[in-house]
Amino acid sequence: MARSTNKLFQFVGTSKTVHSGQVWYPAADVYQTPDGWVVKVELAGVSAEDIEIDIQGNVLYVAGCRKDKSCAAGVSYQQMEITYSNFEKTLRFPAPIDNAKVDHQFENGLLIISLHKA
Repeated sequence: MARSTNKLFQFVGTSKTVHSGQVWYPAADVYQTPDGWVVKVELAGVSAEDIEIDIQGNVLYVAGCRKDKSCAAGVSYQQMEITYSNFEKTLRFPAPIDNAKVDHQFENGLLIISLHKA
């Protein structure tokens, strides 16, 4: 289990082409709501227990690892386009969020984090 959008956002770790074994940077959507914020991070193939969420000041940090659990030992690949390695996503908010009440769920390959104003 994981632990616990406008011009004002600074996205660190933008998407880029990576090769297997390197850090990759998942896509994220951020929505401001009347109650706070909702962040959706695209993490297809990542297990919930392999995700870490950290908040410090106005920064939300999501990290973990996507592992290839479907291939048996001794197989050789013909084509490999999915990155299986560590990932990270750092999002800076326009105001501190470290006092927010945090809820999260993992649904259909999306990590959905709700940050409710304190």
